[in-house]
Amino acid sequence: MCITVLAFDFGTKSIGCAVGQSITRTAQALPAFKAQDGIPNWDAIEKCLNEWRPDLVVVGLPLNMDGTEQELTTRARKFANRLNGRFGVQVELQDERLTTTEARAEIFERGGYKALNKSKVDGISACLILESWFEKQTGK
Repeated sequence: MCITVLAFDFGTKSIGCAVGQSITRTAQALPAFKAQDGIPNWDAIEKCLNEWRPDLVVVGLPLNMDGTEQELTTRARKFANRLNGRFGVQVELQDERLTTTEARAEIFERGGYKALNKSKVDGISACLILESWFEKQTGK
């Protein structure tokens, strides 16, 4: 059975987004959502959810390298809870340590320093969050 999953890379100024399917276990970046102090345009989020109709939403959980929580961790949890409460979607959290660093490295590799714009980094970070979630499901 193929399920569609949306992933969000929560940030206070921008929220990356990606979509993927369980059959391919790959993700593609979608346009990032602008946020004001972590608050997105909920209408734009709703439009995205209606367009993709995901079976599940994955939100990246920003932890410190030692696994402890930080202020952004609490805010990402709150964002996940709001997605569930507002739209009734099932939400899971995924450890996102190093995804932004990996995303920057991947973009730099493809297009050099000029390619490193914030929305691309956020979208690729969301892809990495989703692909790591898929890997966790298959036990790899």
